[in-house]
Amino acid sequence: MKHDCHYHPGEPAKWHCGECLTHYCPSCMPDAAPRRQHGLCPHCGRNMRYLGAATEVVPFWNRLSAFFRYPFHVDPLMVIAICTFVPMLLSANLIGVLVTVLLVLALFKYTYAVIRHTADGHMKPPPLATAFSGDGFGIVILQLVVFVLMGGLVFSAGLVGGPYLALLVLAFAVLALPASIMVLAMEHSVMAAVNPMNLAVLISRIGWPYFLLYGYVILLTLASGAAQEFALNHFAPWLAQPLAGFLNSTFTLILFHMLGYLLFQYQEELGFASDLQDADEQDSGHQRDRSGRFDADLDMNLKDGNYDRVLSMLKDSLKRDPHNSHRISQLYLLLKARHDTAELCRFHPRLLSWLASRNDSDGIKELLRILEQAEPGFRLDDPELSLACAQPLYRQGEYKAVLRLLQDFHKRFPDCEQLAPAYLLVAQALANGLGLWDKATAFLSFIEKKCPQHPLHGQIAAYKEQASRREPLKGPRATFAVDG
Repeated sequence: MKHDCHYHPGEPAKWHCGECLTHYCPSCMPDAAPRRQHGLCPHCGRNMRYLGAATEVVPFWNRLSAFFRYPFHVDPLMVIAICTFVPMLLSANLIGVLVTVLLVLALFKYTYAVIRHTADGHMKPPPLATAFSGDGFGIVILQLVVFVLMGGLVFSAGLVGGPYLALLVLAFAVLALPASIMVLAMEHSVMAAVNPMNLAVLISRIGWPYFLLYGYVILLTLASGAAQEFALNHFAPWLAQPLAGFLNSTFTLILFHMLGYLLFQYQEELGFASDLQDADEQDSGHQRDRSGRFDADLDMNLKDGNYDRVLSMLKDSLKRDPHNSHRISQLYLLLKARHDTAELCRFHPRLLSWLASRNDSDGIKELLRILEQAEPGFRLDDPELSLACAQPLYRQGEYKAVLRLLQDFHKRFPDCEQLAPAYLLVAQALANGLGLWDKATAFLSFIEKKCPQHPLHGQIAAYKEQASRREPLKGPRATFAVDG
């Protein structure tokens, strides 16, 4: 069943809190551990149920082409080739027969491993070693036992209730065979695989898609039989037999991959959770950081309308890390959206510094306007911040705003090291922006007189010469001449 995240509609949920009855997507749970299926609800703190990929998996009938491509990956092709063509090279003696039997067992072991591998969320086939490792061959024996027990059930039904009951039990056994194979592959239990109640529950939980899959199983079986019959009737025996075996193995892998995918698709209904494993095999632990949890909590509180709570969280965060530009930007956007003039005034030094670092002249101008409205005659009391804000305003052509910001700079900040660059910027605004060359020259003369030790002092003469010629104040020209 598909569930969307409560806070991000359209985003598939991966976690569900039974206490709060809320679904969360991975963005809401950056500190969770999907591999361990452990995540605490952001609201009540209780452990939540992990949904895996149940809410986002593509229905099996929409990926039929992927099923048919599945056997043609390198690993399954090698398994099929080894188990199909190697017996042809063996002598018809005891050793040859024994090796052939082992290869058949390896092939069937691999096909059952495909079910479990797919149900666990792996859309790529299991590795070649899965077929030939030392354990797991017992699954083939268990399947033979299941077939024997099912035959015994049909026979017993005939003895007890006659042919009609036997026919009814046989029909159920044939219908439940895919379910039985899935149960055996997942649980490795003969009793679970032949228990009629167990199989009926599995079929009922999957619902009508099980019968759709059953139709595909019949079509695949018929197609496999037709392909093998065509090979045997139209090719020489030395080619027809291995080709028929290859086709049979290929269709079997397709079928078993479909069975595993059906389990993966309906994992929520069947009571387990798994996620797509092949897209990102890295441990998700790198996401479990406090910063991600903080951003997720901010997002959820914003969408719940808890704006005071968001403001409090941002304030606490900035107390711990006053220069965190990301938190400052979040604070600015929140205060601006709420038209919170009082808090904008309170945090204006930090906000203006952040806006200046981003060269956001529009933001600087807007915030200065708000400060002026809240406090007529407002002036910044930090010379470095004043200059930092004036520079992006000048680059944006806001010359009058520059003059207002740096007005009476020498009176407000006497003996300040920023006096020379501040008044040079004023001179450039007057000359380059407003065409007031005489006033610009007066500020240049003030710098020349009051700041003899400043590094800019040596360039003032060039600026004054440009002003006398009514040229833009750009400073001395670069020279590459080398003194002899």
